[in-house]
Amino acid sequence: MRHQVCIIGGGPAGLLLSLLLHRAGIDAVVLERKPRDYVLARIRAGVLEQGLCDLLRQAGIGARLDAEGHVHEGTVIAAHGHSLRIDFRALTGKTVTVYGQTEVTRDLYAELDRIGAPVIHEAENVTLHGADTDAPHVTFAHGGRGQRVDCDHIVGCDGFHGVSRRTIPASVRREHEHVYPFGWLGILSETAPVHPELVYAGHARGFALCSMRNPHLSRHYLQVPLTDRPEDWSDAAFWDELRRRLPADLAETLQTGPSIEKSVAPLRSFISEPMRWGRLFLAGDAAHIVPPTGAKGLNLAASDVAYLSRALIAHHQGDDSLLDSYSATALARVWKASRFSWSMTRLLHAFPDEGTFLARMQAAEIDWLAGSRAAQTALAENYVGLPL
Repeated sequence: MRHQVCIIGGGPAGLLLSLLLHRAGIDAVVLERKPRDYVLARIRAGVLEQGLCDLLRQAGIGARLDAEGHVHEGTVIAAHGHSLRIDFRALTGKTVTVYGQTEVTRDLYAELDRIGAPVIHEAENVTLHGADTDAPHVTFAHGGRGQRVDCDHIVGCDGFHGVSRRTIPASVRREHEHVYPFGWLGILSETAPVHPELVYAGHARGFALCSMRNPHLSRHYLQVPLTDRPEDWSDAAFWDELRRRLPADLAETLQTGPSIEKSVAPLRSFISEPMRWGRLFLAGDAAHIVPPTGAKGLNLAASDVAYLSRALIAHHQGDDSLLDSYSATALARVWKASRFSWSMTRLLHAFPDEGTFLARMQAAEIDWLAGSRAAQTALAENYVGLPL
């Protein structure tokens, strides 16, 4: 088979890129290793920057987002004796929207199905060939039969463990990584959120985050050692520990209930350069991972898609300048967003092995943030998303 663009990976980044390209008359196919039900069952982030919301509307799938998404005009940071609300709208004129990644993926599937854009699930043994030539192609197995896609460009949206980044020779790749000495234990529960907006809590016992998916579905996280497993934590133990780390007024109103999903995720910062090799382009987690503290993972993938879709559309109109600058343009935003996620992680988590100096620096930083509109504006600008 032949398609102009072959996209490896059927998460939201790959699906959104395919939809934007089809809207522009560019033929793309998506190859996804997992079944559709598996993709839709992934529990992932749900805080969307305004830029991502605008991109979804541009792609023609903003109706349910606008009807069901919850606009947040700020967030709460509680640490070192302060409980501070960062007012996004007042400080930046922008907001974020809480709308689950699963719902974004469901909307993308529905529209791609409607327009007949091909998404091939359970594509196994995907291999990229000739990515550094003028005639790249991709081979894979599907239903026990070998398949081949000839294309003009390949886009790797297949995540950190995917094949795309590893196709770039080690002599070309420059990988930068920082692994944090803890993970996040997260639970999903059919309980009302503890606060109308997200609450980021720093505590001597460790970080906690109270988030939500909707008014009846909450997502909570605790900083835990990397050695902890979900089964080590009963629901009762989780709720007790969360109460300890929250401000007293929120702890008193916290609703508890059985968890319907529980998992532990390690935290890392990772960036691979460049994001282009020949006719292969990387987007999303295939090129970079951020700790979830700043809610940047899905949003960074979307900014890659925004840049790359514009570049591929311009290429098909005879202009290669955006393709040539894609890696540098995307990486500039990636490094800035990674800095923000790293700084939020350093600010709010416990690092007991680093002694008392870091804890005092965190307290000084929070105290400065509480008294400085400029500091709050800088945090808000990064949280709602830097310009695309």
